[in-house]
Parts: sequence; structure tokens; C-alpha cells
Amino acid sequence: MNNGGGRTFFGHPWGLATLFGTEMWERFSWYGLRAILATFMAASPAQQGLGMTETTAQAVVGVYGALIYLVALPGGWVADRILGARRSVLWGGFVIMCGHISMAIPVRGAFFIWLGLGLIIVGTGLLKPNISVMVGKLYPAEDDGRRDAGFSLFYLGINLGAFIAPLVVGWLADGDRWHLGFGAAAVGMALGLIQYALGRKNFHGAGEAPNLRLTQLERRHFTRLLVLGVAIAAIGLGLWALLGTITIDALTLVLTVIILIVPIAYFTFVLRGSHDLTEDERIKMKAYIWLFIAAAIFWMIYDLAPSKLLFFAKNHTELNLFGLTITPATTQSFNPLFIMIFVPVFAWLWVKLGNRVSTPQKFGFALIMVALSFVVMAIAANLAQGGKVSVWWLVLVYLIQVFGELALSPVGLSVTTKLAPQAFKGQMLGVWFIAVAVGDAVGGQTGRLNTVLSEPMYYLLLAAMAVVAGLALFMFTRKLRVMMAEHHAPEHPMPPIR
Repeated sequence: MNNGGGRTFFGHPWGLATLFGTEMWERFSWYGLRAILATFMAASPAQQGLGMTETTAQAVVGVYGALIYLVALPGGWVADRILGARRSVLWGGFVIMCGHISMAIPVRGAFFIWLGLGLIIVGTGLLKPNISVMVGKLYPAEDDGRRDAGFSLFYLGINLGAFIAPLVVGWLADGDRWHLGFGAAAVGMALGLIQYALGRKNFHGAGEAPNLRLTQLERRHFTRLLVLGVAIAAIGLGLWALLGTITIDALTLVLTVIILIVPIAYFTFVLRGSHDLTEDERIKMKAYIWLFIAAAIFWMIYDLAPSKLLFFAKNHTELNLFGLTITPATTQSFNPLFIMIFVPVFAWLWVKLGNRVSTPQKFGFALIMVALSFVVMAIAANLAQGGKVSVWWLVLVYLIQVFGELALSPVGLSVTTKLAPQAFKGQMLGVWFIAVAVGDAVGGQTGRLNTVLSEPMYYLLLAAMAVVAGLALFMFTRKLRVMMAEHHAPEHPMPPIR
């Protein structure tokens, strides 16, 4: 760690400016692709798309988003034990750029698309968890106040990239120019990489070496396990293909089941083993599991934005805002815009409320908000049966959802670190992202409900699930607070990491 001298970035180490720009461009590439991916997959080959059904495209986007968050755990491990945070971010950004370039190749067929998505997943696993680590390493260990302020600036970069990307990439991809949009995402990541490489000296050695480098024996053991895992996966897919039953829908379902198994296995491992956990730590972990489930239900609905709600924007809304014609992808900019507006409001609110509102109540509020947003969607879908509706319905939906996110996402990060057993402190933020992965994967599969439910009933069913979960948290708030030992004012929560 070194906080550097000389130039500063709004009073912070200049290395923060480098990381701010790198993350902004990486999020530009991620949210830009996300804003057009589902509509590209559902577009017919005559429109230069892949010709999937909307249900299949929703499942693919859900699993893709889930894997992005799931690989944060191994990505953090690789940085800690092999590459170090700085090189992990560099190589991760390079692999992401290669993935977008693969998708930008204007050829018919899906090979380069699947290759590109796979590369982006791997690269994001290396970059996403470790660039946040790099931010923390810029400050002295005791400088908590400046570090928190630095992270707030850093997360502003995330939302700037998320806001700009759908506008630019959506405009470029309009008129079936999908590969031009993918190319813009590649350019964005390239700009981030260039800035990162040129700004290396501003890190002053931060994140240069792994925290605990693998020994030669551990490296050989890891290599054998990696080769064995890849071989088993390849053989399994090969046999499945030979049986002639492999389909994209079936593959997404299998991956969803695997993603669901991960947190079950992890929590079983933590609670069933000794790990020198105290009785208080075990009780806190049991309380955390309920918050984890609530968070997964929240993300299941919230992260339907780049699939289900994007299709609604494309098929059922008058894409006109303040007299200007917009693309379906532009609707994906509403969310980050509202986040940038309301983050300071909610940060002030939580400090003002102190311990009068507990974590379970904040989670319950988030679930009620996301449920309310889908009640609004049900009304809009019902009206859309008679013709296209105003895009302002989606504006309202995203506004309500952001109120929910700001009650759950930053608070969830804070409570995760607070409830984590001492033996698992370093892993638990990765576990929080598994809740997002579970929600995304299951949300992708909910598109299958449209075979038996009308559009309005689909939204109402998901809303009902969130309401039940939210009310359960309110009912058991007192018990959960006792289990969590939550009797003091919570720490100032960080802005949401997305």
C-alpha cells in the first residue's frame, strides 16, 4: 500500500483516478453488451440475430449474468494465491476485450458469440473482485474515512459507465447493427486497459504480489485439479452431445441447478464443520442464510431488466421520451441514472435512522419495493394487450426498483462483513455475490412460466413471491435481530457494487 504523493484525484491518491477510469470503461463494456444481448439473441437470422425464442434468450442472459458473479470467488483466489491483484485486473481486462472482439466479428453463426461470452465471464472473474481490492490498497490501513470516500468516487465511475453504455451501444446497434454495438463494447474495454497500463506507476506497488503465493507443491496440485475439472466438464458435454439431447434450454437449466447447489454446499460446509466457529458465529450465520435467500429473491426480479423488461420495451412501449425517439437499450440507462441521484439521499437516510430500522426491515422494504414494481409491470402488461403503452411505465418501474436496491445492496454488503465468522472473513463478500448469481440464474428460468401464464399474471406471481418474503422478514425481525446481535447503529453502508 502507498497513498502516493504529488497529484491527487479530488483529494485522493492519483491511482484512484486510474482505477476510476478503468472500472468506468469496463462497466461501459459490460452494461453496453447487456443492453442489447437479449434482443440480439431473439432477433431472426434475417435481422442478423441468433433466432432464439425470447424465453431461451432470457434463460441465457440469466445464466450469463449468474456466472459473471459466481466466478468472482475463484477470481479472488487466483489474485490472492497466483497473480496478485494488479496483474489479475490487467489480464482480466485483456480477456474481456478479447471476448468483445470475438462477438464483434460480423459472421453468421453462434460460435464467436459463445466464445466471446465465455471469455468475458472468465475475464470479469479476474477483474471485478480485484479492482475493488486495488482501491482499498491505495490507502493506509487506519485511513477508514478516506477509503470509504474513495470507494464512493469509485462507484460513481461504475454508474457513469452503466448510464452511458446503453445510450451509445444501443444507438450503434440500432437497425440490426449488433456487431457494431459489440465492437463499441470492445473499444470501451480497450480504453480502460490503456488507461490502466499507463497508470501503473500511480499504484506505487499496491497489489503487485499475491497475498499468499502458492508453493510449488500447491501449484502442481492446483494444476492437476484444474486439468481434471476441465476434462470432466468436456467429457460430460461431449457425451451429452452424443446422446443428441443437448439444447441451449437444457444447458441453461443444468447450469442453474449447479449454481443453486453452490450456496447450499457452502453453507453446509461452514455450519457442519468445526472451523473453530463459536456458538455466536454459528447463530449469526443461520440468520445470514435467511437474508441470503431474501436477497436472491430480490435479484431474481431486479435483474430481469436486461431480458424480460428489455423485451417489453422493444415490443410493447412507445419508445418516445421528451419528444425524442429512443432505442429499447436506452431504457437500461434509467436504473444507473436513478442510482446516481438517490445514493446520497439513502446514505443520509440510513445514518439519520441509525438503529431504529434493522437490517431485516431494510431487506423487507427492498422486497416490497421490487414487488410493487412488478405490480406496476402487471398493469402496464395488461394495458399493452390493447396496444403499445408509454415508456414512462418503465421509468416508474425502474424508479421503484432503485429504492429497493438502495435499501438492500449496500446494506447487504455491510451486514455480510458484520456476520461473517472470523475464519471466513475473506470469503464472505464473494458469498454475497453468489446471492446475485442465484437470483439471476433462477430469474432467467422464470420465462418458462409464460407458457402457462399470461404476461400480467407472470409479473403478479413474481411480485407475490417477493411480498411473501418481505412480510416474513418483517414478522421475524425481532428474532433475526437477536440472532444477528444487531443492537447498535449499523456502519455507514457503502454504495451498491454492481
